[in-house]
Amino acid sequence: MKEKNFLTASDVAEYMGISVPMAYKVIRQLNDELKAQGYITISGKVSRIYFEKKIYMGVA
Repeated sequence: MKEKNFLTASDVAEYMGISVPMAYKVIRQLNDELKAQGYITISGKVSRIYFEKKIYMGVA
């Protein structure tokens, strides 16, 4: 299966071992950062590449 380009709250929650409501907060924060940089975002989803970059501090 092809790797997803965007992660949902369920994906983020499973990946980080947190609740789905907390995952939505993480997604909102990351999307706010992306919006400030001029990127288009999708509510409730986050770019997999940006998520991995922020989680691993650019080591992904």
